Amino acid sequence: MSFFKKLKEKFTQDLHPNLQEQKEGEEKEEIEADPSSEYDQPLGGETEVAPAEEQVNEEVQEEEADSFDETETYEEEELEEDDGEGEDFEPESVEEESIADKFRKGLAKTRNSFSSKINDLVARYRTVDEDFFEELEEVLISADVGVNTVMEMIDELQMEVKRRNIKDTQKVKEVISEKLVEIYYGDDDAGDIEGLTENPDGLTIYLFVGVNGVGKTTTIGKLAHTLKKEGKKVTLAAGDTFRAGAIDQLDEWGKRVGVNVIKHSEGADPAAVIYDGIQSAKSRQADVLICDTAGRLQNKVNLMNELSKVKRVIEREVPGAPHEVLLVLDATTGQNAMSQAKTFSEATDVSGIVLSKLDGTAKGGIVLAIRNELDIPVKLVGLGEKVTDLETFDAHAFVYGLFADMIDEYEEDEENEA
Repeated sequence: MSFFKKLKEKFTQDLHPNLQEQKEGEEKEEIEADPSSEYDQPLGGETEVAPAEEQVNEEVQEEEADSFDETETYEEEELEEDDGEGEDFEPESVEEESIADKFRKGLAKTRNSFSSKINDLVARYRTVDEDFFEELEEVLISADVGVNTVMEMIDELQMEVKRRNIKDTQKVKEVISEKLVEIYYGDDDAGDIEGLTENPDGLTIYLFVGVNGVGKTTTIGKLAHTLKKEGKKVTLAAGDTFRAGAIDQLDEWGKRVGVNVIKHSEGADPAAVIYDGIQSAKSRQADVLICDTAGRLQNKVNLMNELSKVKRVIEREVPGAPHEVLLVLDATTGQNAMSQAKTFSEATDVSGIVLSKLDGTAKGGIVLAIRNELDIPVKLVGLGEKVTDLETFDAHAFVYGLFADMIDEYEEDEENEA
């Protein structure tokens, strides 16, 4: 079976039936639920605590939280009081998109640019020769795939084309898509590098790093929403004390998403904030603590010392933590994102990349450059502005989104030939 056909079947036959089952299950739950209010259930769908038990729990939590004089928290039920202004925070519709649909929409700019250049190249060359590969090299570099990655990919493409004895340039498109997936995963198993690591024995801690302006705080808010929707109890720690705006922004996300926020005043010791965040998360029996950090690079030495101190505090309080050190990069900055990734990976043990604003760039190939040249997996991608537009990265879904139009054309050609 051709690679295009495998992708088509994977994302139109496997995902959509599951989505239909999910819709049917949600519709059934709606019928059984009390129709008096559509906000009766928290975002994660978890069962609400009985009033008496809830009151006892809150009293215990308040007593335990008294020791954190400089902190402020928000109970998870607070979201129900939110007026829901802003489309990002409206209740989820059962018309939920599949992962493939999200990647297809989110990669529209990259696909339109990349596909048009590939199609133009294929149209101008009838045979696969050296000149064809030279121009293909330029197309891949212009998509920010990265020079080293492109050179490696071109070599592998040439060998594969020769092995399969491919003469028709139309057939090369499918080989390109196949090699993109292979280059991303390399020798790793897909299951080993996709998704976030969790602590099976207690509190999971995610440490977010990255320069200012890349969408770090927004990404944290979106991840908190996603985790809460999965039924997890989440706490946020506003460790970016360098800017009051960062504290206020995370504070607002906490209110809107309905999760606890631990914060100190501007200029406070970030490590102290994270320490209090850990103690609060433990006392409230939270499942996940997400820590924000400062992102200034103009004084790199101080910043990196600060991050090292934060990391030591986390390791001391929760052995084995942080379970992920996630570097947020703005996909629209292209090769500048690569430079940031190198700087942070030298100073901290970055375990995964979160690529924000992937929907806003025509150069989505940066995903492959980061993975191949830095050997750091892309864990999450931002595919839009909505709170639900943060997705676990899937190289197959990425390639499907990149080649969706070509796959549709391939299917039409097959039907016409039949």
